[in-house]
Amino acid sequence: MKKKSIVALLTTGAIATATPFFMDFLARWEGREYVVYADKLAGGLPTVCKGITKWTSPYPVVVGERWSKEKCDAVEKQVTVETQQKLAMCIRNQGITQHVFDALSSHAHNVGVNATCQSRAVRLINAGKIKAGCDALAHGADGKPVWSYANGRFVQGLYNRRLAERELCLNGL
Repeated sequence: MKKKSIVALLTTGAIATATPFFMDFLARWEGREYVVYADKLAGGLPTVCKGITKWTSPYPVVVGERWSKEKCDAVEKQVTVETQQKLAMCIRNQGITQHVFDALSSHAHNVGVNATCQSRAVRLINAGKIKAGCDALAHGADGKPVWSYANGRFVQGLYNRRLAERELCLNGL
């Protein structure tokens, strides 16, 4: 019998999307920019608000364009909810908590839902090894940092984010 994803938990409200806590956590790592800029860590990808790009935005993201606070609020919420709904489709362990889901959501917001869903962290969590899955957000099986590189170079800020996601995830145990 195939295990169900956590979509049922989202439907019942046991796990929530775009919570104020999560949006604050995201802001800690993404910041908030109202003028679209070329993100150097993402190869010049136009980015605005809390990490909104052309890959997630329902609107064009053009370098130099100014977005209002209201537009950022609306798009951030829409993108967050859509990201979390897609993420829920690949998480099969219904025993996770809001903190575990939020940690995975931050990871997905930063590296993409598909990458997070295919990650070692999600595989471990789905196998019931939640602590090991939380650890895998920041470290490989060899103990070395993962998801902390841009253009082949280690970035301390990305590693700090991975450590914060790991800590948030572990707080959910």
